Amino acid sequence: MRCVYLLLLLVFGVVAPAHALDGGTLKVGSKRFTESYILGEILQQSAAPHVRAQHRQGLGNTAIVLAALQAGSIDMYAEYMGTIASEILKHDKPIELDQMRRELAALGLGVAVPLGFNNTYALAMRGDETSIASLAQLAQHPALKFGLSHEFIGRIDGWPGLAARYGLPQRPRGLDHGIAYEALAQRQVDVIDIYSTDAKIRQYGLRVLADTQQYFPRYDAMLLYRLDVPQRFPAAWQALQALQGRISEADMIAMNAAVEIDGKSFAGVARQWLASGTRANKPAAVRSGLLDKILGDDLWTLTRQHLTLVLLSVVLACLIGIPLGVLAAFSAPLRQTVLAFVGVLQTVPSLALLAILIPVLGMIGLAPALVALFVYALLPIVRNTCTGILQVPQGLRMAALALGMSRRDRLLHVDLPLALPVMLAGVKTAAVMSVGTATIAAFIGAGGYGERITIGLALNDNDMLLAGAIPAAVLALLTQGLFELVERWAVAGRQH
Repeated sequence: MRCVYLLLLLVFGVVAPAHALDGGTLKVGSKRFTESYILGEILQQSAAPHVRAQHRQGLGNTAIVLAALQAGSIDMYAEYMGTIASEILKHDKPIELDQMRRELAALGLGVAVPLGFNNTYALAMRGDETSIASLAQLAQHPALKFGLSHEFIGRIDGWPGLAARYGLPQRPRGLDHGIAYEALAQRQVDVIDIYSTDAKIRQYGLRVLADTQQYFPRYDAMLLYRLDVPQRFPAAWQALQALQGRISEADMIAMNAAVEIDGKSFAGVARQWLASGTRANKPAAVRSGLLDKILGDDLWTLTRQHLTLVLLSVVLACLIGIPLGVLAAFSAPLRQTVLAFVGVLQTVPSLALLAILIPVLGMIGLAPALVALFVYALLPIVRNTCTGILQVPQGLRMAALALGMSRRDRLLHVDLPLALPVMLAGVKTAAVMSVGTATIAAFIGAGGYGERITIGLALNDNDMLLAGAIPAAVLALLTQGLFELVERWAVAGRQH
């Protein structure tokens, strides 16, 4: 992977150390759920009058956002004390703030500015389940279906410890937090994990189960930041400190509701709260229709980002994949090794690859997304190049040699031109696949249509999901049509 990264640097000149690229920009991150998006906007807008500030939203779970923070790809984000203690510092019990600061300092990080509210984990059921009121009672109902967020299932302070503490025999099913409420309302599951500031608790009339053994610690929201932030951005840091204690639990619930129920934007809700200190009593915003969301102000920006990811990754895959395919075609001993290698690369799960690339490359955004897309585009290009050359009639090769052509001239003037239609089919496959796969780039802040999809998942907003999926599908169709025109031109050129 490091070799690929160095090649990417030389060919495109798009990768550089994070601090070299920021130009004095304060980069705020957020996770992929409503509250984190809103807090990220509040931090970005609070700092914006004093410094150039950028919100890299919806980066994924704790592990991915933390990796981005440690790599310098972001400078801060809103985190919770319980999460810092258990997930980041790996303690199985709550720790004092002073100890937390000492241990974070060894990682080059700091924690400060308690925002004023506690957003703890809890489990909830439908309100009509009147016989169960506490977590302890769940052990008496082994047939209950649990639908828990993937992060909660894997967290130290999540399901494993909770099940052990209360002796719960159920086997949970992994669900995205954004769709869990709908699954519960439709009786597809019976128990879900929630955040105590979720607006939908009240909307769906849920029963929050009592934590009688006090398993869940406090999750006070605070700023987790790189230690050099106060020195690099003194005016912005002073403005951020003014947020201390200002966001009450009621404020946070109201802001979450403004987005999830009233249909307001993250940025608009944050702006309104900063202007008034609380949610203003204004009429609910009219939800935008599907067409409005597809043709939103961000359409050109997301299209440009998506095209950049696809074009650069496919060009890089051609530069590496075509020579590999030629090598495989002319070297029988290496053929199976090369094809097996690129085939194995294709099987690596995309999100896992992105998570690995963040610490390897030391950044989020364009560079790791390009490397991931390059890896997935290799197989069809290598395979079709090899197949196309192997299909060139042996008699034509012998005739070329008889005419005095060198092996290099034969490759350039006989083998590659005759293999071109098959090679183009491989490049077309790689390009169309990349259009779809590029939507995952939004999970690490690289933009593209996937940004709408991640927001749609966080809000359980089907229109927003379609607003990202439909342009991606249209772009894939246009890409396929363009390559078919090129293929026809190539075939026509051979016939003449």
